[in-house]
Amino acid sequence: MFFFDKIRRGEPTISFEFFPPKTPDGWARLYATIAETARLNVDFVSVTYGAGGSTRESTVELVASLQNNLAIHAMAHLTCLGHSQAELARILDRLAEKRVPAIMALRGDPPQGETAFRPHPYGFAHADDLIGFIRDGWPDFKIGCAAYPEGHPESFAPGEARTPDIDIGILRRKQENGADFAVTQLFFDNAVYFHFVDQARAAGVTIPLLPGIMPMSSAKQIERFIALAGCSIPETLKQAARAPDVAEAGFLFALDQCRDLLTRGAPGIHLYSLNQAELSSRLLTALRDERLLR
Repeated sequence: MFFFDKIRRGEPTISFEFFPPKTPDGWARLYATIAETARLNVDFVSVTYGAGGSTRESTVELVASLQNNLAIHAMAHLTCLGHSQAELARILDRLAEKRVPAIMALRGDPPQGETAFRPHPYGFAHADDLIGFIRDGWPDFKIGCAAYPEGHPESFAPGEARTPDIDIGILRRKQENGADFAVTQLFFDNAVYFHFVDQARAAGVTIPLLPGIMPMSSAKQIERFIALAGCSIPETLKQAARAPDVAEAGFLFALDQCRDLLTRGAPGIHLYSLNQAELSSRLLTALRDERLLR
């Protein structure tokens, strides 16, 4: 059953996110992860897209292989950055020919070393425009989009308090232009997610809002997010970074976070897996053992 059908039936979904590696060793690890993912029977996987389309071909081919060779429902990321409308149309045609069912439509982040987004002169400056373009020309695709429970970093001046107010209005436009569902930026405080959902619903957003979760497996990962301070960091996660077994503490934190989300009615869990099978597999198995996922 395609994941969107499950959501309509009120059944929570599980999905993983992969990225095309840059090295042979990275591809070897990813293939091992894909083999485990096929065994786990997840509802869908998404494959990211490098800055400026740098992994465009890898993304298209990987998504097509997952969909057609391994029967894993796959979603391709597609960004505005670096592409004209004509180039986007060619990519979408290829994905449609390969029977890829869903697109994650994003604006895209500036390439490394650049601070400002610069749209292609014959392309799009915003994700909602890309969504409308896909919906008008390729109506069979399911379209996902991004949501920001604590606001997009570009929505705030330095030192300004972060709220999702501006981004909720943008999310409403994405929905109006044809988005079928949204996946949130990662967060570690579930209260932030549920408050965001309440605000979005009050503003007229009705599409499913899948929480994006990143399991932490090392103190370095946790400390990096604490230093970046791009999202709220609960004290329990800070304590996990100081635990004797950080990987186990990170797993338990992620399991508690997913358990709470599903118990309180989240439509599913989208795991930012970082191409690692073991931790995602363990989380999914635990949630299924508790009958929170099927």
